[in-house]
Amino acid sequence: MGEGDRRPLASRNTQWARALAGRMAALSVTPNAISQASMVMAALAGAAFWVGGESSGGARSLLLIAAAAFCQLRLLCNLLDGMVAVEGGKGEADGPFWNEFPDRVADVMILAGLGCGIGMPALGWAAAAFALMTAYVRELGRANGAPSDFSGPMAKQHRMALVTAAALLSSVEFLWNGDGQILMLALWIIVIGAGLTALRRAYRQIGWLRSNRAS
Repeated sequence: MGEGDRRPLASRNTQWARALAGRMAALSVTPNAISQASMVMAALAGAAFWVGGESSGGARSLLLIAAAAFCQLRLLCNLLDGMVAVEGGKGEADGPFWNEFPDRVADVMILAGLGCGIGMPALGWAAAAFALMTAYVRELGRANGAPSDFSGPMAKQHRMALVTAAALLSSVEFLWNGDGQILMLALWIIVIGAGLTALRRAYRQIGWLRSNRAS
């Protein structure tokens, strides 16, 4: 995996991330195993959203907080798998597959679970579909020889930040007698934002292809 194919993350340069990645590399934890663990975290997040949405009181709050935590653990896995592979020098032959496939599975499990939890499965699946579209356009660009485009406004880290914040805020929604409106709004923002992200990446890719052919 080249540097140009890695999502630009400020957290990758932090001392704690480097120390944790180094520790995992020393323990013989493979980057593929970390990538696979991200799907487990996403499944737990999606399940917590689903069950939490159908619960009430303290149980609902705890499940939404758990969902937020699992979303962040998913991102932590996404950060560490690349660091162990590249900085730790433990990249594997099938690493490119495990670098991408779990992310797509995770998006579906989290967003579909969220939609089911608030009783709007179609909205959850729509958000998942647009999330997949952003990745598809990026990978199509790579297949066409263009640089990887990680631009937003609703790239993976933006989606997970929004979902995490919405889950935490919804955990205290009982204070104003709310009933899932925050999570519903978050899904709508993802649908619209991811759609715009896919269009933006497509526009940038077409421009790159035309300029490189002309030159």
